[in-house]
Order: sequence, then structure tokens, then C-alpha cells
Amino acid sequence: MVQVSPTMTILDMSLKGVSPGTYHVSVRERGDISEGAASTGGVWDLVQSKQEQRPAKGIFGTIEVSQSGLGTVFLDKPIQIWEMIGRSIVVSKQQERFRKEDVDTMVGVIARSAGVWDNDKTVCSCSGKTVWEERKEQRGKGML
Repeated sequence: MVQVSPTMTILDMSLKGVSPGTYHVSVRERGDISEGAASTGGVWDLVQSKQEQRPAKGIFGTIEVSQSGLGTVFLDKPIQIWEMIGRSIVVSKQQERFRKEDVDTMVGVIARSAGVWDNDKTVCSCSGKTVWEERKEQRGKGML
């Protein structure tokens, strides 16, 4: 997901190695994925959107997966990424009533990521080493 303007976020999604068919992409109310999609709650903003007669923020769209098990799609929504942080995203052939174990359902928690080239991850401000430099040094000492 990339927020390209104050009011537009684009989702570039690729699925590989899943069964063919139509998959629904939605952002859910909660980021609880402890029981897969079953614990993520309803579609984010669905009740409010029905009252206001507008599309729900949490319904992104669909992705078609071919017989080869590959599907790609670009989806866009007039929302800001900060609104979704901590919520979950569900990609499934089903739209509701998820089973705990379902090979055609994928879930994840939406978290903040750094911008392009902004992922320095400094460990210590005194040495200025990044996580990657620190890891290389520790591996050189035989530590994993």
C-alpha cells in the first residue's frame, strides 16, 4: 500500500500459489488475527457507510487468480494509510463467516513501514550503527 496523495491510497497486490478464483480484498475492524480471519471483525466502516449510503472504506475490491495460481491487481481507495494502521487485511474467496482454518483465506495486520530509502533502523545513536551493520558485526563474531 502506498499513499500517493492526502486522499488516495493504492494497493498493489500479487498472489502466487493459491487456488484459482475470485478473491475479495477487505480491511477489517480489528487487527486480531489470532484465529485467522474469524477474529478480525466485520468490514471496516461498513455500518457507517450503509447509514450514509456510500461505499465502505474497508471494501477494496477483488483479485482474479488464474489456473496457474497467479493473480495481480492495482486497487485504489480515497483513504489515508494512518486510518488503517493496526487493522487487519483479509484476502479470501469468502466475504464473511470465515472458518478458522481455510487455505483460500489470507490475513495480515496493517503496520507502518518506512518510506523509500528511509529504513535505516539505527540501533545506537552513539555509534550510529544500523541494525544491518550490527547484525553483520555480530555474525562475524559467531552469533546468529
